Amino acid sequence: MFQSILVPIDGSEHSRVALCVACKLARQEDGRIVLLHIPEALPHEPLLVWGAGAVPLGATLEKREQVGRELLDHAIEEAKALGVEQVTPVLTEGDPSQAILAAADEHGIETIVMGSRGLGDLKGLVVGSVSHKVSHSAECRVITVR
Repeated sequence: MFQSILVPIDGSEHSRVALCVACKLARQEDGRIVLLHIPEALPHEPLLVWGAGAVPLGATLEKREQVGRELLDHAIEEAKALGVEQVTPVLTEGDPSQAILAAADEHGIETIVMGSRGLGDLKGLVVGSVSHKVSHSAECRVITVR
């Protein structure tokens, strides 16, 4: 049931909680986790968890990808500290909900565990949140955590 879990991370506290939940689920089945990060340009400077610092407003894609790799490295460390050995990092571009769905298909994911909110909360209120879009379109289970 929880052999392959996708965890989209954006550096928000909600994505960190999602990773913790995913690790608990993966440990029960000796499962694997795929960590996904999509470096987005945001309309504000977010303070990211895992000690990666803030992404400067107007940062280049190269800078956002660098910070994304740092986030993935910190998330891998956390997953391993929480007892999950099989962790695959993925850095990709595109619309977050579409990228999450594509990664789930590509990696044979059985369950997506994601935060109910990320760094783009205001936009999500207007056009619909990423977690809402994913939960309605995914062909696998989706667990949304707060």
